[in-house]
Amino acid sequence: MDQPTASPAQVCPDCDGFSAVHITLGGRDRTGALRTITAHCPTCHGTGHRSVRRARRAVIA
Repeated sequence: MDQPTASPAQVCPDCDGFSAVHITLGGRDRTGALRTITAHCPTCHGTGHRSVRRARRAVIA
């Protein structure tokens, strides 16, 4: 019996699925932890997947 196959994931072409990264600002805070910021991919807005574009339908009146 055949197993159902899932459709391939549509990974964002700009970030290759790594949509959020932590960038070290340099230095440490009072507790000794590194100071970091989170940067999100501007194309997929931090989801790691690209959206499926659907064709527009013309409305004929």
